[in-house]
Amino acid sequence: MRVALIGATGPVGRRILQELVDRGHQVAAIVRNIANVPTNPNIEALSVDIGDTDTLSSALRGHEAVISSIRFLKIDAERMIGAVRKAGVRRYLIVGGAASLYAPGTTTKLIDGGQIPEQYLPEPTAGAAFFTRLQQEEELEWTFLSPPMMFSNDEVFGTEEGGRTGTFRIGRDELLVNDEGESKISYEDYAVAMVDELEKPRHIRQRFTVGY
Repeated sequence: MRVALIGATGPVGRRILQELVDRGHQVAAIVRNIANVPTNPNIEALSVDIGDTDTLSSALRGHEAVISSIRFLKIDAERMIGAVRKAGVRRYLIVGGAASLYAPGTTTKLIDGGQIPEQYLPEPTAGAAFFTRLQQEEELEWTFLSPPMMFSNDEVFGTEEGGRTGTFRIGRDELLVNDEGESKISYEDYAVAMVDELEKPRHIRQRFTVGY
């Protein structure tokens, strides 16, 4: 497939980029600094101002899908969704947040349960708002993939690299927790789940989550 990946050099984005290339997809890596994009015949590096709807939609045009891997505080939901729609791309996948997931066995969202320290709330709050906006979107075939609470290779494996196991669980709107009470996944396995959904869509206009 021809895929546009926004934020292709961030911690999550570069793992998604690698997973896409490893599976043979053609990727337009949309970033601020193209010097950070790896050289590969399947990658086209594009420096784009994602705040400019016209410029971004032009870069997205002609692709079969768009994946967004950008911190929510750095993007405007209306502009981003508008750019994807203007580009004529229907499939839109988003690296989501965990805050809007429900705590296991409850009807309380994590963001409302007092589990997130106040100083870290701005980004989860923005992510939850983005998800709420997506739920109103009827034109795009969107998917919002929420990670678990621990979403860092250092936290999960004690090392930054080498986190691809290919084995994880899939859930919907409730945080996934293992038998030890941990909620976690590596960047690499999250990328596997994202590209699996791209290739074989199972959650059109839905949110889902993953975890060990």
